[in-house]
Amino acid sequence: MSLLDVRDLTVRYPVKPGLFRPATRYLTAVNNVSFQIEPGETLGLVGESGCGKTTLGRAVLRLVEPESGTVWFEGEEITALSRDALRARRRKFQMVFQDPYGSLNPRMPVEDIVGEALDIHRLARGAAREKRVGELLRAVGLDPSYANRYPHEFSGGQRQRIGIARALAVEPKLIVCDEPVSALDVSIQAQIVNLLKELQQRHGIAYLFIAHDLAVVENISRRVMVMYLGRVVEAAEARALLASPSHPYTQALISAVPSVDPVSRRQRIILPGDAPSPVHPPGGCPFHPRCPKAQAPRCSGELPELREVVAGHFAACHFAEGQDH
Repeated sequence: MSLLDVRDLTVRYPVKPGLFRPATRYLTAVNNVSFQIEPGETLGLVGESGCGKTTLGRAVLRLVEPESGTVWFEGEEITALSRDALRARRRKFQMVFQDPYGSLNPRMPVEDIVGEALDIHRLARGAAREKRVGELLRAVGLDPSYANRYPHEFSGGQRQRIGIARALAVEPKLIVCDEPVSALDVSIQAQIVNLLKELQQRHGIAYLFIAHDLAVVENISRRVMVMYLGRVVEAAEARALLASPSHPYTQALISAVPSVDPVSRRQRIILPGDAPSPVHPPGGCPFHPRCPKAQAPRCSGELPELREVVAGHFAACHFAEGQDH
């Protein structure tokens, strides 16, 4: 049984023409997405800004309510739980946010930021709470003496470590990492990624790791999903996807990854135009207006299914490499 099983998840936001007028259109941020995460596994989720990555991560934890679809955690459908029942389950799944500055309460000392979850779930009080906070800070590479300091006294990397300690406090089985290193310097990014990998090995935590940097995702993930305009367009083992991408959009993303090796350097694929609006998505394949391989009328009139093109490698393209057509 998978730790997390997401089935046909869809999230839409109403677009209102005025403050007191009813919605006439909808923005589809996540469109019929399905995937699984096994215990102790890292699933990478990549795509350009605005593709729905963060919304998907929040919908999985019900920080955003999905319009349709289901989320199953350890065999239990959490999308059907009441608010009170969901709150009791939140010990099992946590989130590390993108912004290490905005995600911490500036008026609370580190001891209370990290210990707040211990209070909510009644896991430790008094001396036991103080000891647990110290252990968590030490686990993420911070001195326990920092517990009385406030967020403004720390660097960006240190603040993200505090965010990770807060997520670890309740001993979760799944952590959604929403671009946890994108706001950090490159050298600090490597430290945070290595910390997450070390914590995973020590505690068996599973990650949904959201990022737009394929090099970072390849370093931490066993499998990778690629999103475009709210849909998953490709999914495969990380090494297979990076070595042999099937979808034209993934090929373009990988071609943009910098390489210091002139032998392995790929020819850059420049996509024309910008991503279409999710309020007015194109018909057929959502990528066809920018796709160098698009063929009318099939690509503009027929939505491709996410199908297995080779063993363990899925792509939503009519002409994906390795697919019979």
